[in-house]
Amino acid sequence: MAKALLGHVAADSRQLGDIQRLRRKIADLEAMVLRLQAENDALAAQLHDGELLTLPDHIQSRAAVHA
Repeated sequence: MAKALLGHVAADSRQLGDIQRLRRKIADLEAMVLRLQAENDALAAQLHDGELLTLPDHIQSRAAVHA
C-alpha cells in the first residue's frame, strides 16, 4: 500500500518541470502587478497634484483641535 501511495504522490520529471515553470511565471506576474500598481499610484498622485499624499484642510484642522 505504501508503494502505491508513494507512486501516486510522486510526480514525474515533466510534471516537476511544468510546476517550476508555472511558479516562475506566477512570480513574474506578481512582480509585474506590483510594478503596475506603483506606476498607477504615481500617476494618480500626479493627476490629483499630490492630494493623495496629504490630508485635506478640514481634516488637518480637526486633528489639530483634538491633539
